Amino acid sequence: MRKAVALLSGGLDSTLAVKLILEQAVEVEAVNFLTIFCTCTSRSSCRLEAKKASEKLGIPLKVFNVSREYLDLVKHPRYGYGKNINPCIDCRIFMFKKAGEYMRKIGASFLITGEVLGERPMSQRRDALRIIERDSKLGGLILRPLSAKLLEATIPEKEGWVDRERLLAIKGRSRKPQMQLATQFGLTEYPCPAGGCLLTDSGFASRLKDLFKHSEAGLNDVHLLKLGRHFRLSPQTKLIVGRNEGENDKLLALARPGDFCFQVADFPGPVTIARGELNSESISKASALTARYSKGKEEESIKVDYWRLPGTEVQSLTVSPMSDEEIQGLRV
Repeated sequence: MRKAVALLSGGLDSTLAVKLILEQAVEVEAVNFLTIFCTCTSRSSCRLEAKKASEKLGIPLKVFNVSREYLDLVKHPRYGYGKNINPCIDCRIFMFKKAGEYMRKIGASFLITGEVLGERPMSQRRDALRIIERDSKLGGLILRPLSAKLLEATIPEKEGWVDRERLLAIKGRSRKPQMQLATQFGLTEYPCPAGGCLLTDSGFASRLKDLFKHSEAGLNDVHLLKLGRHFRLSPQTKLIVGRNEGENDKLLALARPGDFCFQVADFPGPVTIARGELNSESISKASALTARYSKGKEEESIKVDYWRLPGTEVQSLTVSPMSDEEIQGLRV
């Protein structure tokens, strides 16, 4: 029996692709790649959806966290970005290379993916599929069961490992053919097709571009982008202001040596993390901004405590809360 490796997100397309190949008596193992840009990284629900799908399909699943390598790719994609800061073609090449390595390691013969011709505007065009296959060095070994009849026959089809006539010719962005197929297979529960990548979110993309412009940007910096309100005091100085108690706790957990922390002394309010170079002027601005988001924002003056990590002596500054007009000029 031939063995294949499937790139399984847990979504409808990838689940159907695996199901079609299992129907042809091919042994399948699944892989799932987690990055720091998954919208669900904090709760690992990307991994959960893939796990649920693999259990329904009755196949083993291997999960890889590739955040560090993937961040380097996002900084310098060969084929550029989509509408926001999503390097979709480079992303697919990266994932296929990783899946190809695992395929060879376990002695599998080809890869399966749920990609549908024309469904994604950047990475699922016919020319993009060719580039991805070429640059991942997997020529003829990537089988796309949902659109196979619209594409050149792959090695698994030519060699008779799978029957091309039992594959499909789905194309475009409509999900109706997949939903009808899911009903035929008895698949009644599957996640909605909303994008799961922060790089396609315009607000997050703006913050990430700002980060790339002004710093080397490590994983800790990217984690901070997912929290709070973001402000830039200068090219060298960034502020993140918590929006609730939960975010305050997370900001303190992510703060690193050299960061400054700010908190209003006598009213409930946010934790602010300042990263970069701070002088007396920027400390005053950070204090005033922190005061603006506290329960004492209507007061004429407020005492704000601040300290530098790790554990330096707490100092205080009395400031007037920053005006909304000035805040807007600093927002990232």
